[in-house]
Amino acid sequence: MAAAARHSASKWLQALEVAPEPAAAPALRDAPAGPTRPQRGVRWVSEAGVPRTTVTGPAPSVWVMGVHGGSGESTLSALLESAVPTDHAWPVREERGGQDVVLLVSRSNAAGLRAAQLAAIEYGSGALPGALAGLVVMADAPGRLPKALADRLRLVAGAVPHLWQVPWVEGWRLTETPDPASLPPSVRGVLDKIRLHTAAGNQ
Repeated sequence: MAAAARHSASKWLQALEVAPEPAAAPALRDAPAGPTRPQRGVRWVSEAGVPRTTVTGPAPSVWVMGVHGGSGESTLSALLESAVPTDHAWPVREERGGQDVVLLVSRSNAAGLRAAQLAAIEYGSGALPGALAGLVVMADAPGRLPKALADRLRLVAGAVPHLWQVPWVEGWRLTETPDPASLPPSVRGVLDKIRLHTAAGNQ
């Protein structure tokens, strides 16, 4: 009886050892939560607006535009293959043809969210060319957003096609360029969704 029990337990342990790990669930594309193109009736009254930069040549998979200094433009560009930072300016072409896709990025503080909101309104008015993929909000501190910032974030989300939030990563404070191989799963999931929405034809 004891021998039979040991044999049964051994077979069970062997089955555990060879059982394959479940495959990670693929990222799914989200339906747009806000406008995907300029809207009638949206007026842009500011004379300044976001800076522009003239670009030439083939368009990258996505341009990453930080809407303010310290937004995380360089960090996000380094983590997204084929993405190109714009140095805080909206890409504009002198020649016609092709459509540049732009991804806005800001911090989650009040100034960052306000800058993102203004850029989204300017795009919505038709004042900016190309396509807006969405907005990436990089956490400016660990923990949950205060209610006032969470409310403002919901307001900004209604002005962009997609909103993605990158959580606080303490280790990024100690490095100039994050290592893509050591990203937390939560960050990888966000990046996978961004890639889906910025791939050619998926805006």
